[in-house]
Amino acid sequence: MSQQVEQFFDNLWNDYIKLTPSAAKVHQVLGQGREIINDHVAFRTFNLAPVRLETLAKHFEAMGYKACGDYKFEAKRLVAKHFEHDDPQLPKIFISELLVEEFSPELQDIVKQLVAQIDADAVAKPEFLYSGKHWQISSGDYERLLEESEYAAWMAAFGFRANHFTVNVNELPDFESLEQVNQTLKTAGFRLNSSGGEIKGSPDVYLEQSSTMADQTAVRFSDMEKVIPSCFYEFAKRYEVAPNKLYTGFVAASADKIFESTDARAPAE
Repeated sequence: MSQQVEQFFDNLWNDYIKLTPSAAKVHQVLGQGREIINDHVAFRTFNLAPVRLETLAKHFEAMGYKACGDYKFEAKRLVAKHFEHDDPQLPKIFISELLVEEFSPELQDIVKQLVAQIDADAVAKPEFLYSGKHWQISSGDYERLLEESEYAAWMAAFGFRANHFTVNVNELPDFESLEQVNQTLKTAGFRLNSSGGEIKGSPDVYLEQSSTMADQTAVRFSDMEKVIPSCFYEFAKRYEVAPNKLYTGFVAASADKIFESTDARAPAE
């Protein structure tokens, strides 16, 4: 791994941990001081120039990543791709984008106004991927987006950064199963995403996933400050598709429920 690529992921992590302080506690609980291996990092965007999925992906392709899978999320009106690197130390990358034209004219107008404030030159730099938001938005517009699309509202509040990192459960020496991981986290006081069950997927689809519910953080809007869900931490256990060969893709039905980890309307437990 080049120093430049290593620095990129360090910066990405440092930006993420500022919004997701619970991730440091996850490391303490699961890692016991040892290194945690990352399965994948996920990003969100809009399907509008200059921030389309393909444009953001160029940064990873320049690092040697290759596109490996396409996904569609009908209910949330999203498409996504995942990317892999030959270097097993580097996490997979999952980028999704909102199909803006499939929403109401009001949502489209708000999102277009946000994207119009982005400097296209900024998008060409790798650090754009942890640069946050490039616009002003009112709390009222955030709430209007939230009525139609939690994903659009999250993007409006947080902009461009890792939506989540993912613990590679296969590489956790003290845990045999995702159930054990979940139980350990719950005992430590974490709240897990229970949409579609705490564990999404199964050995039958070669992937099991779970996640914490997003941390709450104060966001400054143009008119006021609000405390809203920020980012979360995911946990993935992969199964063999052939002897000594783990499944490396994603399962759309499971990822669909993982998106709800940032749901501002999720019932408190």
